[in-house]
Amino acid sequence: MTTFTTRPTLTGTFGMVSSTHWIASSAGMRMLELGGNAADGAVATGFVLQVVEPHLNGPGGDLPLIVSSVEDPTPRVLCGQGPAPAGATPEHFAQAGLDRVPGSGPLATAVPGAVDAWLTLLRDRGTTSARQALEPALHYARHGHPVLPRVSATIASVAELFTSDWHPSADQWLVDGAPPEPGSLVTNPAWADTLERLLAEEQAAVRGGATREGGIDAVLRAWREGFVAEAIGAFAGRAFRHSGGAVLPGVITADDIASFEATWEDAVTASWRGHTIAKTGPWGQGPALLQVLAMVDEASGGPEADVALDTVEGVHTLVEAWKLAMADREAWLGDSAEEGSEAHVPVAELLAADYLAQRAALIDAHASRDLRPGSPGGRTPRIAAQARQTEGADVDPGDATAGEPTVQRDGATRGDTCHVDVVDRWGMLVSATPSGGWLQSSPFIPELGFALGSRLQMMWLEQGLPSSLVPGRRPRTTLTPTMVLRDGIPVLACGTPGGDQQDQWQSVFLLRHLVGGLGLQEAVDAPNVHTTSFPGSFHPRASEPGVLVAESRLGEDVLDGLRARGHEVLDQGPWSLGRMCAVSRDPETGVLGAAANPRGMQGYAVGR
Repeated sequence: MTTFTTRPTLTGTFGMVSSTHWIASSAGMRMLELGGNAADGAVATGFVLQVVEPHLNGPGGDLPLIVSSVEDPTPRVLCGQGPAPAGATPEHFAQAGLDRVPGSGPLATAVPGAVDAWLTLLRDRGTTSARQALEPALHYARHGHPVLPRVSATIASVAELFTSDWHPSADQWLVDGAPPEPGSLVTNPAWADTLERLLAEEQAAVRGGATREGGIDAVLRAWREGFVAEAIGAFAGRAFRHSGGAVLPGVITADDIASFEATWEDAVTASWRGHTIAKTGPWGQGPALLQVLAMVDEASGGPEADVALDTVEGVHTLVEAWKLAMADREAWLGDSAEEGSEAHVPVAELLAADYLAQRAALIDAHASRDLRPGSPGGRTPRIAAQARQTEGADVDPGDATAGEPTVQRDGATRGDTCHVDVVDRWGMLVSATPSGGWLQSSPFIPELGFALGSRLQMMWLEQGLPSSLVPGRRPRTTLTPTMVLRDGIPVLACGTPGGDQQDQWQSVFLLRHLVGGLGLQEAVDAPNVHTTSFPGSFHPRASEPGVLVAESRLGEDVLDGLRARGHEVLDQGPWSLGRMCAVSRDPETGVLGAAANPRGMQGYAVGR
């Protein structure tokens, strides 16, 4: 396959930022120019993303991130994935006449974690004040930004819901009853006011003698225990229409907000081809990527074997490995399995070499259409009954092709998210995947300037599963940043939006870059592929057995060869799959690199 790039891989020695929106990337670079580090840059980028990509993330959403540095290389995960509220019990949903968590509306809300996590990163790893880091977001919320065409299209898709029921959302997002014109200035004065109130707490604390960290703690207290938590609790008591049509209030309270703090955790890691790949714990889907990389090596002939993703054999092997890993995700990954229960399995067992060799042996020359979870330690896998019932549901498997949300008229969303990677001149790398709190996920809270999320749709009401709805437990998120180390030093941070496809697209990138030798931008630009042959995480949780979604640039011969092996190939055109971001650092020379996805024409890297 002839390599092709839409733009060069950026290189330099000062700092690099890659994100899914050019304004956000520039805001992060501004922090580096002011002397901040990668954590400062990531926070500035993240808060701007909440303003300029409100259809993909917001203050009411979620955030996992990974940090590693030359000074402190052990990769650490910061979990900003909030749990289910105390009142979100299966019994409550049953009494409301629901057999699953809706795809939109206040009942689908997990505790917001994004703002808490961003501020925790700033306090613990950054160098600047909250006001310095949040100043760009405050500017764009107050004075406006040119609205993206995809934002306008998302608003158009739910305009009837806004005008008929979600009236606060209509007041914020509609202009004379219609979506804003692409390129017109959109403001969010309510969020700007909220930011000013939060930052006033920092200013008062510092004037009273608090340190930089103490000032950020004051902002966190105002968020967790002050006016923000109170307004969320009061607003959640109002009844609004959910996906499916039920008009119900939410259950989240101010106490739920107060009980959550973002937590630092050990990353789950695996050695692979001379690198260490770091992912989140089993409350995310990250361990599945580690499984796939090992299975592909096993099925391809060992860790020295070539894995050519421009061939039928290479694509087939990768896709079949993903089917097995996602079956394991459904059976074994989640935050709700009690230790000692049949549903609980240590991640080490899922990543054990002998177990993955057994799994890889299931890959043969023909495409599987079956959901085949494994039995680590001899355990019996259990899949949610509804996951099996939705196989072959009438949904379009390619409808989230560019990682942008596919939004139904009732606000239910498939495919979403933003991403940001930052590397600084001192060798700190940050990989973060903020999401949730979309403008279409729940009604706009006018007192605060944002919507709540709908992450609980990823939990099953059926009990006894790793991803069952249990108050206080985290939904098994699709958000999955990646950190790569070599000889114990971080060398690469990457990630992408795209719901269930995030790790699939990252596996293509990692194989092309770290094994195939393509440069960062070449690997981002290269043809992409994924499968939807497993239960989805988003409402209606459908599975599409045998489906393989591909970009036409893989070549007709390859696509025909995959069809001959039994894959149901959906050709999504030449430029449609993935929204990868990546930054890198060569530990020998100190040279930094960055790349961003051209698909959708809004992701950009900046740096020097």
